[in-house]
Amino acid sequence: MLPEITPTQLKERLDRQEPLQLIDVREPQEWAICHLGGELIPLADLPKKAASLDKEKTTVLICHHGFRSAQALLFLQQRHGFTNLLNLKGGVHAWALEVDPAFPVY
Repeated sequence: MLPEITPTQLKERLDRQEPLQLIDVREPQEWAICHLGGELIPLADLPKKAASLDKEKTTVLICHHGFRSAQALLFLQQRHGFTNLLNLKGGVHAWALEVDPAFPVY
């Protein structure tokens, strides 16, 4: 089972200002609609950018519904040895439903 974090849990950790590395693996046009901050690294670009990520920091992977971010998590675990990874369960869509009803959905 993939390590996950719910939108509510992520909100609590962000509110506590925990040092999280947020990586959004959606496409730029999706990011332009809505995002939670962090860094945009489209899934296709992840192999080129993986070495620039901080392996020590807890990293939350984000996408629209949680599928691409799950792929990113497995890639970083299996190919780059990351151990501090969490997949945002349900992605930004779940964030809008569970945490912030004003957050744009698409």
